[in-house]
Amino acid sequence: MTFATQLSFVGAALSGGLAVAVLLKAHRAIGRWVFAAGMALLAAEALLSGLTASAAGPEGVIRWQQWRLVTLSLVPGTWLLFSLSYARGNAQEFLAKWRFALAGAFLVPAGLAIVFRHGLFASLEPGALGDRSMLRLDWAGLALYLLLLIGSVLILTNLERTFRASVGTMRWRIKYMVFGVGLLFLVRAYTSSQALLFRGVDLTIEGVNSGAAVVAALLILRALGRAGHFDLDVFPSQSVLQGSLTVLVAGIYLLVVGLFAKVVTYLGGDATFQLKAFFVLVSLVLLTILLQSDLARLHLRRFVSRHFQRPLYDYRTVWMKFTEGAVSHVEQTDLCRSLVKIVAEMFQALSVTLWVVDDRRATLIPVASTSLSKAHGQELGPRGSDAAEVLAYFRDHPEPVEIEFPKESWAAALRRWHPGEFSHGGHRVCVPLVGRGGVLGLITLGDRVGGAAFSLQDFDLLKCVGDHAAASLLNVQLAQKLLQAKELEAFQTMAAFFVHDLKNAATTLSLMLRNLPVHYDDPAFREDALRGISKTVTHINHLVGRLSLLRHELKIRPTESDLNELVTRAVASLAQAPDSVFIKDLSPLPKMQFDQEQVMKVVTNLLLNAAEASPRDGQVRVATSENNGWAVLAVADSGCGMSADFIERALFRPFQTTKENGLGIGMFQSKTIVEAHGGRIAVESEPGKGTTFRVFLPVSPPSK
Repeated sequence: MTFATQLSFVGAALSGGLAVAVLLKAHRAIGRWVFAAGMALLAAEALLSGLTASAAGPEGVIRWQQWRLVTLSLVPGTWLLFSLSYARGNAQEFLAKWRFALAGAFLVPAGLAIVFRHGLFASLEPGALGDRSMLRLDWAGLALYLLLLIGSVLILTNLERTFRASVGTMRWRIKYMVFGVGLLFLVRAYTSSQALLFRGVDLTIEGVNSGAAVVAALLILRALGRAGHFDLDVFPSQSVLQGSLTVLVAGIYLLVVGLFAKVVTYLGGDATFQLKAFFVLVSLVLLTILLQSDLARLHLRRFVSRHFQRPLYDYRTVWMKFTEGAVSHVEQTDLCRSLVKIVAEMFQALSVTLWVVDDRRATLIPVASTSLSKAHGQELGPRGSDAAEVLAYFRDHPEPVEIEFPKESWAAALRRWHPGEFSHGGHRVCVPLVGRGGVLGLITLGDRVGGAAFSLQDFDLLKCVGDHAAASLLNVQLAQKLLQAKELEAFQTMAAFFVHDLKNAATTLSLMLRNLPVHYDDPAFREDALRGISKTVTHINHLVGRLSLLRHELKIRPTESDLNELVTRAVASLAQAPDSVFIKDLSPLPKMQFDQEQVMKVVTNLLLNAAEASPRDGQVRVATSENNGWAVLAVADSGCGMSADFIERALFRPFQTTKENGLGIGMFQSKTIVEAHGGRIAVESEPGKGTTFRVFLPVSPPSK
């Protein structure tokens, strides 16, 4: 057994082992399933490649290689799906945009390999490359390798886009996974280009794929040791090919190797041509990695500053970049993501989080981070009086401050909210965003590249950055309030049409009542009148109920109440719904202070929405629990779900709905009621997989 054959079997074992290991994880998200399927396909392909060495005669070699290419035909689609979904918070948008390319990546190569399996190879030529054999490709084989080359470039492009969109510890977590999978498809691009150039498969060079699989498996194993890399919120640009280094490198490589091949052929051939072509590819890749290295860029900046008497920061460039990144967004979430990325790159800090003061100015909410996912940020976030102490300190001291050493409780709270990833990451710093005489938010920084300390020059720039970020944040918040005012104005305009509709309904009832004494003895009239009255009353109740939901100001009247008892009453009132089954799982809860009438509206609205979204005879699960000072109500359905974009931009706004006959007021009202009680609503949803709403209400009454 040759070394290349042994390498094939080792690669198959490692790839298969990784597939099984990922599937055994408790959290089986779509990214894990796709990754496991991709590794299983690579394991099968490596196994078939290894079995080729033990084949009897040319027919046996061709047969095993045919099955290898059939297996390989499923690889582009699977890994393209992985590259579009891995670690991306907006994966659904990419999957929708790439749906036709994905379908083509699965169907075209697989159909070509299966239908024309016997037309993939023309012949086996022993000694065609000196002491090595060559499997001559037929037209179907050439087409398949061309598709594999295109697929490899697209996969690398998407991985690059995810890597470049990530910053800080998010980039650190996904780095080895991207490098491992990237190595696999860099080598695939190389072997595919060689197969196309020579119109055949050099079985020795194909062994490079197995070597790449072994090295990639080791890199991916290193990535699996970094928790949370499958569950990150990276938001790459939709312009996947714009400014792509992958496309540039691939284009340069194919151009250079193509010209090189022509020259070599003209001069009579070169036995080391493939090795030289591989060296060109490796050189281009190493140059690209060097250009993308945070540490390399940091050392270069410091070298120039130290030896050429240049300031560490080019303030004109910094300010232009910051201004462009801040003014190009009208949504608070988009602005915060942009600010976090700019600050992380500007100060070479891997962990940067932006916290915004909520509408009630009582706590801080993590909006964007390079290190914390949204769920993790909410878990670590403010509890009790911590937020009040932090905000009070920065109202009196509106300057950036190191939070590593102060003993006060506000500094301890900030360290708890912003844990350090690395023991050698340097000191953590907090920058207040102050505007209109109050604190609008905070930016926390840590884990600097190389563990460098923040200098006086850094603190001066941080102060300027904080002031500019506060102004940008205030502008966006004022713009959002103006938009809400316009929406309410539009609602009042729309209400006039509803009043007209109500007037028409009242007129219909009046006519019926006028005719009732005259035609009362007519059974047909009575039946028609009853049917009309019932329909009109139902219509009026629907309109009045919906229109009464939206108020300029909500006043609550809390009393000591039992949330479980209220949930039980709400479920009982809806239990007669013909197409839904309600399942309760209520944990013991203490008595709480809340407005029963208002909270009943929230519970009823969530239950009705879940029942309407569920399929016929679908289950709606209702659960309560107590978690860290919060009473949590969870309502889950197995219905159609919602897209991340709809949740982010429209779910809790008036007049935004996915229902055919909905007004889009229910969730706006529910959020208003919950926030008036000092709570919050969280939602988890995925198209086609259902939705879970969680309402968090404080067990103790909110402080005034």
